[in-house]
Amino acid sequence: MNRERKEAYLSPPGERVPVNKVIPFSSVDGPGSRTAVFLQECNIDCRYCHNPETRNLCSGCGKCVTRCPAGALSQPAGPGTRVAFAPEKCVACDTCIRVCPEGASPRIEYLTAAECFERVRTQIPFIRGVTVSGGECTLHPVFLAELFALCHADHLTTLLDSNGMIDYADYPTLMEVTDGVMLDIKAYTPEDHRRVTGYGNEMVLKNAVWLAERGKLTEIRTVAVPGLFDVPGTVRSVCRLLAPYNNTEGAHRVIRYKLITCRPNGVRKKYLPDLDFPSPAYMSELAEIARGEGFTDLQVV
Repeated sequence: MNRERKEAYLSPPGERVPVNKVIPFSSVDGPGSRTAVFLQECNIDCRYCHNPETRNLCSGCGKCVTRCPAGALSQPAGPGTRVAFAPEKCVACDTCIRVCPEGASPRIEYLTAAECFERVRTQIPFIRGVTVSGGECTLHPVFLAELFALCHADHLTTLLDSNGMIDYADYPTLMEVTDGVMLDIKAYTPEDHRRVTGYGNEMVLKNAVWLAERGKLTEIRTVAVPGLFDVPGTVRSVCRLLAPYNNTEGAHRVIRYKLITCRPNGVRKKYLPDLDFPSPAYMSELAEIARGEGFTDLQVV
């Protein structure tokens, strides 16, 4: 099936997708002040995931309903059905996501792109653009294409924060209205990537080059977890893979490399004993590796 026909088989415009939250102002989700939209569901399972409650959809088990101290959750259609959320009652105690056995959150809304953009529109005088993250946002390409077209009509830039596990080349309509992608490269070898996420990374590396060739690779990101995978080797190999595109000639651009310190915040307790959290000196060594490979736009967080 060719790419255009593949897009035609996707769900129709106006679909409702699960939105975990909308952050009106963010300075860490791309350049300038941006509105960040987080969608629910992910297609991999990172052992160090810092927001594991965004991985899955509610199964209707109801465990969060009985534990919510504010009465913000209910099952109006009966046991086993999707939990309903009353945001006006929520006190943001996070009890629901702590007791959920499924890696889900009941505090989501199903919105169309137009409804989501109404949340964005109120921030337009104060933001440079919109970034959509997750979960994994590219699981909802039709929604993204609609939302980004609305953003462009109001002169907002558009960024995806993605794990790169779908083939971007299959979605030309989406990529036409996407100004850039902040791409996670979890690990460089397929074996290491499988150890981190449960899946290989052939598609991720393919997407990295595909985006870089078109000047749409805004940023690459690696979370450093010493001992879980070869972090120095990943940084060095990623830089060498993308070195031909890390410039401002032609369609290319300077690519930022964000090196992220793994921290215990939000990480599932069952994985904490197996994770090492890197020191500032270790992170500085990684930055030196990237700098030595020609990457000058570095951010260590």
